[in-house]
Amino acid sequence: MLPGRRSPAGRARRQGPGRAAGGSNRGDRRFVSVPVSDADPGGTSNTKPKAAGGVKLLDVFAFSGPAPERINGRLAMLGFVSALAVEASSGGGILSQAGSGSGMAWFAATAAVFSAASLVPLLSGESAEARSGAFMSANAELWNGRFAMLGLVALALTEYLTGAPFVNI
Repeated sequence: MLPGRRSPAGRARRQGPGRAAGGSNRGDRRFVSVPVSDADPGGTSNTKPKAAGGVKLLDVFAFSGPAPERINGRLAMLGFVSALAVEASSGGGILSQAGSGSGMAWFAATAAVFSAASLVPLLSGESAEARSGAFMSANAELWNGRFAMLGLVALALTEYLTGAPFVNI
């Protein structure tokens, strides 16, 4: 070997783990570019990265989480339409439907199925906003659910104050 020349093994030891082969003595630093989304140009978002296994159940059911209002709204929409349909077909109001044993059993079974069906995509990390389109948007679903909740209260108050179901008034 010529004087002043190092063997390849000596060069590798001198370069260390942070230097690339053939790099200078200053050490080559390699930077990875990470794209910044248009929604958060300053990179100041406080969102947490998703876990590899999906979203945690407590995060989904948090007060400001995606599940509470969305699931309650879906159940209210279903309940409002069902309550009006049963009132029209049998003549019994919403309060009498809630007081009957079979009405509560159907409500519990339906609530369990719809809640589970609503939780599956949320727990896998999907959002309703990502699936919404121009006509059927996630925001419209929230507002329809809110109005259905108010509609159920209005049906119950109407029956309570008048003594007759809404359909029979």
